[in-house]
Amino acid sequence: MSRPLDDSQVFDLDHLRRQTAGDRALERELLALFETQCARMRPLVRDDGPWLQRADAAHTLKGSARAIGAGQLASLADRLETALRNGEGEGALASLLIRFDEAVEATRKALAEHNRANAA
Repeated sequence: MSRPLDDSQVFDLDHLRRQTAGDRALERELLALFETQCARMRPLVRDDGPWLQRADAAHTLKGSARAIGAGQLASLADRLETALRNGEGEGALASLLIRFDEAVEATRKALAEHNRANAA
């Protein structure tokens, strides 16, 4: 079992604020787009489909995660993309996929908490 992620590894709010120049409406829009992207790409990365398509989905999610400051998720998506493009076996991917799922959930939880705190 892998160690839990701390908040500083999950979501960098300062990065997001720099990306949006402090525009809260833009911040909300980017986070909503990320949630949609995450919901669409996660199953594609995990799917048993062609490895190149899975690698492309990991690449897309990596870019989205970097844009909002989700560094841990971006790092794991990058590692998955590389493993898929290199044709590593499912056994090698298994632990990466578990950590990827943990990072997705931790990121979504951090974003939900952020959204609740900024709903006012």
